Amino acid sequence: MPLDPVSVASRVEAFAAACRRAGLKTTPQRAEIYRELARTEEHPDAETLYRRVRKRLPSLSLDTVYRTLRMLEGRGIVSRMGTIRERARYDANTERHHHFVCTRCGLVGDFHCEALDTFPPPVEAGTMGRVDSIHVELRGVCRACQQKRKRG
Repeated sequence: MPLDPVSVASRVEAFAAACRRAGLKTTPQRAEIYRELARTEEHPDAETLYRRVRKRLPSLSLDTVYRTLRMLEGRGIVSRMGTIRERARYDANTERHHHFVCTRCGLVGDFHCEALDTFPPPVEAGTMGRVDSIHVELRGVCRACQQKRKRG
């Protein structure tokens, strides 16, 4: 769903300020990619952003979109939903469980937590539609990556 123009303008201004603070150039490609992302709440993927922005910037490459999104994510200007890496992850475990995802190596581990299983959906989520299930994804650094860092 598109946002109102005032909200989009506010997000774009915040983007420009964040780029200045991070010492990043606000290139036309970066600005258009961010503007397209800022104008919607649908959490589009890179390919969707590419198709939409390419209408305005025909020379834009998909690689530029991916690199820009990774760079902006790394600076905390945008966040990624779902998988940590660029490939989809699948799980044969259909029992109720949650995931821990290592932000360094991409390891995905299952864990069970009764408190999360019985967590009531927030009222705000209910205003968007019926909540059928809750899946929690915790992000952090796995033990193996922590050990590597200590040794290195």
